[in-house]
Amino acid sequence: MLTEKFARATALALQLHATQLRKGTQIPYTSHLLGVASLVLENGGDEEQAIAGLLHDAIEDVGPEVALTIREMFGDRVLRIVEGCTDGVPDASGQKPDWRTRKEAYLAHLERADAEVLLVSASDKLYNARAIVTDLHAIGRAVFDRFTAGQDGTLWYYGQLSRIFRERLPGPLSNEIKRTVDLMSTAAGD
Repeated sequence: MLTEKFARATALALQLHATQLRKGTQIPYTSHLLGVASLVLENGGDEEQAIAGLLHDAIEDVGPEVALTIREMFGDRVLRIVEGCTDGVPDASGQKPDWRTRKEAYLAHLERADAEVLLVSASDKLYNARAIVTDLHAIGRAVFDRFTAGQDGTLWYYGQLSRIFRERLPGPLSNEIKRTVDLMSTAAGD
């Protein structure tokens, strides 16, 4: 059962990401966070894992100072999962390492991450992959203009994610990621 703790996490996520939109769209970013939490719950996650789904981008989007708030409000377990889903923390000037370096490090991290981190990360990546496939059908390959790595880098990254999740988190969620990434590749003409 979800408790008031989940409601507090939802309120915090809405506050932290209130002004953000999904890349290249007018869709509020919070729709993504709610979708990830939903996928976590649908795939056997508990309330704290769903809370981590709501807050999984807080550190990389808001900054490392939000980690203390997460710990104080939701505890060490939620913070550990959020940190495990973070693939780049902005420095004092708001900059992150370059895209390829961050993604390679994140993929290496997933090779050894625990099941709780894998569940939330896989839910995040499935949500994103579905959005890319939907936009590929709506606007075509121009969707890749939204991403630093363009089409080739995006397809490479999602292919690697799919492989890792199938190896490390076998089951329906990983199978759905593979199907969605295969659709992405087909729709992109690869």
